[in-house]
Amino acid sequence: MSSPGVALITGASSGIGEAIAREYARRGKSLVLTARRADRLDALALELGRTVPCVAIAADLADPKAPGRLFEQTQARGLFVETLVNNAGYGVPGRFLSSEWRVHADFMQVLMVAVAELSHLYLPAMEAAGRGRILNIASLAGLVPASAGHTLYGASKAWLIRFSEALAAECAPRGVHVTALCPGFTRSEFHDANGMRGKVSKMPRWLWQTSEEVARIGVDAVEAGRVRVVAGGLNRFFAVAAKHMPESLARGLAARSSRKFRDNR
Repeated sequence: MSSPGVALITGASSGIGEAIAREYARRGKSLVLTARRADRLDALALELGRTVPCVAIAADLADPKAPGRLFEQTQARGLFVETLVNNAGYGVPGRFLSSEWRVHADFMQVLMVAVAELSHLYLPAMEAAGRGRILNIASLAGLVPASAGHTLYGASKAWLIRFSEALAAECAPRGVHVTALCPGFTRSEFHDANGMRGKVSKMPRWLWQTSEEVARIGVDAVEAGRVRVVAGGLNRFFAVAAKHMPESLARGLAARSSRKFRDNR
């Protein structure tokens, strides 16, 4: 396949997804952008379309039929998705039982099932071409002990890291790079969407990175074929410390620090 291919980015209307779209546009990559909010998505596609070919396809990945429809639309346009960025995500604040099951089911559909299905749909063409990239936006939360509140978030990100590692091992011999990007606290609309802006705003400024920094690290990593990358030196320190300190101590520290920014009521 001689087509240069496009980068398909989910959750592209804001935050890290938008920053990754801008990073790829800066590098001259054609784009397919998808997210729930059509107005913001169209505005971004119009802006970036002045630099690179850019298509916007509104989709809500909480709908189990959305991944298949998205695939059909890119196929109908004759697009070769050479790079898939699974970025769409959010958090569900509070205790596990404070939300109805439908809320949790939608969460897992977006952060886990849709990621696996989109990868399954787009991988065959990548392997047939002998080249491709899948960048999965995980989190430092998937590498440190879990704590009360946002019950499924860390679990979903731990799953995503392991899924990426396994997929990378399978796909590398066929020319496809798979990377799990693990950011820590990132300045974006993520905390506004889950209602935690007030709490996280109390966290020290030195804990935070910008979406642009995280996007650049992630794109560099998947292009270089790195399987897992933790964004930022401080976050790498936290990940290593959590891995090597006694488990009871790590859990205690995680529980104490999480009270400052997690709602576990």
